[in-house]
Amino acid sequence: MKRVAGLLAALLVLAGCSTGTDAVARGGTFEFVTPGGKTEIFYDPPAERGTVGQLSGPAVRDRSRTVSLAQFRGQVVVLNVWGSWCGPCRAEAGDLQQVAEQTAGDATVLGIDVRDRRSAAADFMRNYGLTYPSIFDPPGRTLFALRDVPRSIVPLTVVLDRQHRVAAVFLREITAEDLLPVVSRLAAEPR
Repeated sequence: MKRVAGLLAALLVLAGCSTGTDAVARGGTFEFVTPGGKTEIFYDPPAERGTVGQLSGPAVRDRSRTVSLAQFRGQVVVLNVWGSWCGPCRAEAGDLQQVAEQTAGDATVLGIDVRDRRSAAADFMRNYGLTYPSIFDPPGRTLFALRDVPRSIVPLTVVLDRQHRVAAVFLREITAEDLLPVVSRLAAEPR
């Protein structure tokens, strides 16, 4: 009897997971459904992109300053979830800084530091020469604004278009070579 109940529960879970084949926008919000184990997901055409919620929190380097997605209205935003303890985050830090420098004015990189101590996060930013803003969020509460994007993956990079709709998700370490064409394409879209 326990096996039958367990099998039925597993089937219900699988049925719930099989309701879509990709991320979709319903009612203007972004809902993530993992598309066959991909680690790079792109959402086109723009009309099919969903938005994220309000995203803000204290800055890593200055706890009295609040960093908010709303500060970057009209810009493409590269959201990067990172931690000083994360090896792939270290590997991609220089590439994110390069993207921030090369796309300034059209785009911004916005980091979200999770599961960290403030001193470790600030040291990470200083050691890697990161000048783009990062939100300090050890428990990861800020990530609820990303709604259905997998929030347990670090590093995680979500690229938002100028209306802050989800245009791309990278569930892996990224490089400037990965990001620059995406950011350039989104910056060239009609406002």
